Amino acid sequence: MRIESLQTLHCDAGWRDYHFVKAVTADGVTGWSEYDEDFGSPGVSAAIEHLAPRVEGRDAHSHERVYADLFCATRPSAGGVIGQALGAIENALLDAKAKSLGVPCHALLGGKVRDRIRLYWSHCATWRINHPEHYKPPITDLDGVRGIGREVRESGLTGAKTNVFEYGDGTARGWRPGFGTPFEPGRNVERPVLRQLRAHLEALREGTGPDIDLLLDLNFNCATEGYLKILRELSDLDLFWVEIDSRNPRALAHIRRQAGKPVSSCETLIGLRSFLPYFEAEAVDVAIIDLVWNGAWQSLKIAACAEAYEVNVAPHNFYGHLATMMNAHFAAAVPNLRIMEIDIDRIPWDRDVFASEPPIEDGHLVVPDTPGWGTEPDEDALAAHPAGRRRSGRFG
Repeated sequence: MRIESLQTLHCDAGWRDYHFVKAVTADGVTGWSEYDEDFGSPGVSAAIEHLAPRVEGRDAHSHERVYADLFCATRPSAGGVIGQALGAIENALLDAKAKSLGVPCHALLGGKVRDRIRLYWSHCATWRINHPEHYKPPITDLDGVRGIGREVRESGLTGAKTNVFEYGDGTARGWRPGFGTPFEPGRNVERPVLRQLRAHLEALREGTGPDIDLLLDLNFNCATEGYLKILRELSDLDLFWVEIDSRNPRALAHIRRQAGKPVSSCETLIGLRSFLPYFEAEAVDVAIIDLVWNGAWQSLKIAACAEAYEVNVAPHNFYGHLATMMNAHFAAAVPNLRIMEIDIDRIPWDRDVFASEPPIEDGHLVVPDTPGWGTEPDEDALAAHPAGRRRSGRFG
C-alpha cells in the first residue's frame, strides 16, 4: 500500500494549535495522527515536511522499516523535535494500515487486554486558572477549586490531577518556574508556595470527597531539594502519585526513596534508550509515555521494557480527541497499564474539529473496534478555525 502523499494540517485550539499528519495512499486510504508543537517543541512540522519525500512511495504496511530508515537518516540528531516527527509519521502509517485491513489500531499492537480504560481528569483547576478565557467557569480562589472538585465527583471519574498555584488579591496564578512563570531559574521552593499548595490540595479534597484519587503534577518546577521539601510538607496527604520531571534518573531515584508516595515521571522522554536509565535506577513507580511523541509502535516497546522492570505505564495525553483515541488503543493493548490521562475541560469547537469524541462511560473510556484510531479531523472544520491566532509556544 504505497504512500502517495504526506502533509501536515493545523487549526486553532484556543491558547495553542492542534497539529495533524495526513498520509494518503495510492489505494485512497487516509491515515491520520495528531502531534504537538506547543509543548516546548517548535519545528516539528518543519521536520515532518522535510522527511515527507523520504516517506512518499513507501509501503505504509511496513511502518517499522519506514521508521528505521528515517531514524538512520536523522541519527546524528535523534530525539527531540526529530524524534517527535518520526513518532507522528509512524502513528499516521499505523492508522492507514489498520484502515486498509479493516481492523482497529489496537489489533496491530497485539489486540485488547481490556475493553475499558480508567481515566483521570487532568489539569483539574489548572486550565480554568491559567486560561480562563477558554475554560469556564474561571477559577480565582479556593472556592472555585472546591467547586471543580465537586464536578469531578459528579462526573463519574475516579481521579483528578492538579498543579501548583499561588493565590492572592482575588486572583490565582500557576506557579511554574520550570517554564519561566515566575522567572526563578533556581526553581527554589519557599514557604508561601508550600502553604498555598497544601491549601489548594485540601480545597480540592473537600470538593471531591474521600473516594476520588488525587494526583499532583510538579513538572520541572523544582530542583531535587525543592521536590523533597514539597514531599515533606505533604507527607500526611493521601496522593495517588506525585509526578516529577527530572533529567537525572539518580536524583529522581533519591527522591523516590524518600517520597512516601508513588512517583511517576518520564513524559518528556523520547525513545527506549532514554527510558532505560530510569528503569535501571529504579527511579519511578509509573513510567509516563508520550505516544504522540514516540509513536505507538515504539511506545509498545518501551512499555514492554518497563514491564520487565516491574514498572507500570500511563499515557501522557493532554492534546485533542484524536490523540486521546491514539492513546486509548495503546492503553487497551499494554498489559502493564496504571491509568490514563484525559482533559475534561475542552475548547468549544472540539466537537466540530473531530469526527467523534472519545466514548466515556462511568469514568472509563470504552475502547472502540472501528477501523483505525476511531476518529479523525474534519478538514472543513480545520479550515474554519485557522491556526496561529494565538501561539503560546509553551506549556499552559
